[in-house]
Amino acid sequence: MKTHLGRRPFTNMEIHTLFKGYIYGDHKMPREQAKHWHFWLPLISYYTGTFSDEIGQLTLDNVTKQDGHYFFDFHTNNKIKPRRIPVHPMLIEHGFLDYLHFLKQQGQQRLMFDLPAKSGRYSEKVRIWFSGEGERAGYLQKCHIPNIDLDGRKAAISSFRLNFEAQIRISSIQAGSKDAFNYLMGFKDYAQAEFENSKLLWQIIRGVRALPGSISWQRFCDRH
Repeated sequence: MKTHLGRRPFTNMEIHTLFKGYIYGDHKMPREQAKHWHFWLPLISYYTGTFSDEIGQLTLDNVTKQDGHYFFDFHTNNKIKPRRIPVHPMLIEHGFLDYLHFLKQQGQQRLMFDLPAKSGRYSEKVRIWFSGEGERAGYLQKCHIPNIDLDGRKAAISSFRLNFEAQIRISSIQAGSKDAFNYLMGFKDYAQAEFENSKLLWQIIRGVRALPGSISWQRFCDRH
């Protein structure tokens, strides 16, 4: 096998496998220590193209409503710009609003309240859980997906960003808006702080393919 040559997107079959894995099924793994972020973080990453640290920082105040639609307000470091990304309608289908209600009942503020920071970052804990470390298998390995493919390209939680990028590139071209694409990706090519046409962002985000409707946060909570 070749050495690591950089990140790669997940194939359609791999995405199907990841979201049919035990986290999204009916049964827990032996000795599994289930966390709510195990369910939500991969989904939010897939539907928004954002990084683990961005998702880990989200609070209830970062979920807003405009023109009848919900948005995430992402605030991050200098490597990528802050941006408002529509909450994909399938996240609602998967139980996102019920989860927000649960957080409020529990007195929690952070959406990923049970994801601890390690060395001041959330991404390190996510990396170990998702990709494994040493002899410790991650979610990828438990779903029988290799970290590195035959071409030497690595799959990781950030691979969802590459899938998101490819899909909204198509819908942005169809909508005739390169600015919307650059804004949603957090690229510095879009110079302004805000993108005023929220309906256009909503139109473009719907270009991200829907995951199976059987994915349900309540189903996750009911696993045994």
